[in-house]
Amino acid sequence: MAPGGLARKADGLLGEGGKRMLLLDQEKCKPNMPAFQYLSKYARMCGGECITVVNGTTIKILEEACAACLNRAKHCPGEAVRIINLPANLETNLTHRYGPNAFKLHGLPTPRPGTVLGLLGINGIGKSTALNVLAGRLKPNLGKLKDPPGWTDIMAYYRGSELQKYFKCLLEDQLGVAHKVQLDTDFVKQLAGKKVGELLRARDQRGAWEHTAKTLDLMHLLDREVQALSGGELQRFAIAATVIREADVYMFDEASSFLDVKQRMTATDVIRSLVNNDGADETGERKEESDEDRRSRARYVIVVEHDLAVLDYMSDYICCLYGEAGAYGVVTKIAGVRNGINNFLAGYIPAENMRFRAEELSFHVSGAEAHDQLASESGMGKAVMGQVSYPGMSKTLEKDGSKFTLHIEPGFFKGAEIIGLLGENGCGKTTFMEMLAGAFDPKDGESSPSADKGNVSEHSLASIGVSYKRQHYAPRLRKFQGTVQELFEKCIQSVCADRLFRLLVLKPLNMEALEKLYVKNLSGGELQRVAITLCLGQPASVYLLDEPSAGLDCEQRIIASKVIRRWVINHMQKTAFVIEHDFVMASALADRVIVYTGQPGVECTANAPKGVVEGFNDFLKMLDVTFRRDPANFRPRVNKKNSTKDREQKAAGQHFVFDAEEDPADRAAEKETQGGKKKK
Repeated sequence: MAPGGLARKADGLLGEGGKRMLLLDQEKCKPNMPAFQYLSKYARMCGGECITVVNGTTIKILEEACAACLNRAKHCPGEAVRIINLPANLETNLTHRYGPNAFKLHGLPTPRPGTVLGLLGINGIGKSTALNVLAGRLKPNLGKLKDPPGWTDIMAYYRGSELQKYFKCLLEDQLGVAHKVQLDTDFVKQLAGKKVGELLRARDQRGAWEHTAKTLDLMHLLDREVQALSGGELQRFAIAATVIREADVYMFDEASSFLDVKQRMTATDVIRSLVNNDGADETGERKEESDEDRRSRARYVIVVEHDLAVLDYMSDYICCLYGEAGAYGVVTKIAGVRNGINNFLAGYIPAENMRFRAEELSFHVSGAEAHDQLASESGMGKAVMGQVSYPGMSKTLEKDGSKFTLHIEPGFFKGAEIIGLLGENGCGKTTFMEMLAGAFDPKDGESSPSADKGNVSEHSLASIGVSYKRQHYAPRLRKFQGTVQELFEKCIQSVCADRLFRLLVLKPLNMEALEKLYVKNLSGGELQRVAITLCLGQPASVYLLDEPSAGLDCEQRIIASKVIRRWVINHMQKTAFVIEHDFVMASALADRVIVYTGQPGVECTANAPKGVVEGFNDFLKMLDVTFRRDPANFRPRVNKKNSTKDREQKAAGQHFVFDAEEDPADRAAEKETQGGKKKK
């Protein structure tokens, strides 16, 4: 559970008359902390055991505490205590609780054989908990902490459901589980010193390691040790090491992190191949069914994914999770892909008549934003920066005996626009951004700027003011020993007092929940939001953001994209360059795009900025992928490969259709899902 936890206040949305839940974060309530000293002062003050000190080191608070003690706990410093009103109907179906005053999960996803089930929800809502239960790593206690149930009682609890059959097979060792966990330092430490090739060969149980390694572009890494892999290389290795195992249940927890758009599509195809074996040979002709075909129909595949385009493309069904981050999570009933994702974005589950978010998340520019922009352009806002040109240039980098050359075509940018950088990993996007930020020594490598009068000199835009959020910001930020509030006071104190900055940036990014937390203890997603805030809080003419979605959950990504647009474009009327591999977020941000072409890691070209229609179409054409927009909320959706829509758009040369229209295939698929049939 991430420190701080709260991603959004939901009081009043989930119903009235429900019970209260008291959460005590022991990490914020240690003996040397103000919260411990405060609560110790009120221990047993009411004459009962509402608040007690155990062994002089641990605070315990009863959820059934009297009103006076609850009020005292509510005012505990350091946000160590949270009191949450639960929905009135949240009385049953409790799957697991970690302990008193700790997170609990209601319900479980119900996987179906031969299909991919996607789990969608914010960070800290119980997705990993659900995976651990279904993997057999965590025995559900059904909320009974004092007398946990045995498997006989658990099986009786799920009697008559599909989960009863699933758990029965799991207990009888009839289901082998292959689980790709989230990548962290522990994952690398366990495999340190071992080479990629020897690990893949040792784990291969399907005779598929070589084919999988070629598909995921791992062949040139076989002699490299795991700890030397980059984030994207490590992710591809982890996926390969999972799919080559012989298993009945495959689980993938955030499989797209660190991957570029092309790699995400490839990884999705590899994961879907676990259930897509339909008995056809390479020519498409039907062949005699093999053992592998039968196994693929019986396999369960469960994925957790925050990239909505990848989740949509990968899944057959969706289970949403809602609730309060770090407090409780509720798993919804299974739904079709389109309805499931759209219900989550709408913040409303029709089948359960449950509203869990006040506002709908949409990718359509609102009328208010358009009005703000018109007002700014008519002179009521800040002055728009004029057009700035940059020259054509080249940059050659050498490292460990290898050489990479980036060619940059001349281009220009102007105020009140966001330019997206689209390309594979290793094609020079970060190099280009560092050149704009002035992070390179002009004497390094080779540069040939054709500087014209009035253009930016050399590589850098530093002379006109640049604010840069790096891709690898975490090591620098974690060196800071103070709290988030102290970091803001040191770096962006003046703007933090600005009413509009608090309204447009701090509030939607939920910085208030993090202010008292120490920077070094923040989770990856929390640190990303802090880094975005620091970047936007710096006065500049050009804002450079390298992968602002990394570490953020699906909801935070949409919010972050709107924050960047509202602050940089609508309010400041400045320019932003953004590197983004989440296609949904990239399409929500960009006004124009720079498309990168060439051979990654060897020689690439950053083409001149293009309009989004032309740029996205050129980029997607290279990937051989087509997108359309959903008419309900304008989110980009990947067309299934070789589907009618995919073939029509490719024939018309429209790899990204910007006009949202209803797809008859979507309606048919949703009707089939509602009828309980398996989606093909």
